[in-house]
Amino acid sequence: MVIIACLGNPSKKYIQSRHNIGFIIGRYLADRHGCAVSKKEFNSLSGRIKLNGSEHLLLFPQTYMNNSGTAVKSACGYYRVGPEDLIVLHDEIEIPFGDVRLKTGGGHRGHNGLRSIMEHLGSPDFHRIRFGVGRPPHPDMAVADYVLSGFTAEEFDAIEERIPAVEEMILSLIAGE
Repeated sequence: MVIIACLGNPSKKYIQSRHNIGFIIGRYLADRHGCAVSKKEFNSLSGRIKLNGSEHLLLFPQTYMNNSGTAVKSACGYYRVGPEDLIVLHDEIEIPFGDVRLKTGGGHRGHNGLRSIMEHLGSPDFHRIRFGVGRPPHPDMAVADYVLSGFTAEEFDAIEERIPAVEEMILSLIAGE
């Protein structure tokens, strides 16, 4: 089993924010694969998703971004999943909007959700699918304000176009490629 942790903030206030790209992509995958994300466990909403012929856990921590590690650690502990079988979907301001990159291990680069996961797991050696949201458009804009701001309609269209690339990365990781 692989755990796919989709990072975001649970409040409706943030549902379409840049910081919630993990939730946005996760919901798309759930809908596409008939996965009901309705079980309340591990301080999360979760569902079983069938990919590459096997069942995996799609996890949406409800702890707010900065405490994602508590939910992820709880799920990993219960299912005895090590970092090598954890995929985290998250926003990345250091990547231009719409670029999607895969990374295994490394630092958190100031991302509090990743920081929390690393602290709780005691390891940085998990897979990350980083969806670029770019940097704030103005140097005076705080990063926190930017990542909590919403996407434009054009940006949502671009996100939808990039989701198949994210899905391919997930399928490749599950296949061990």
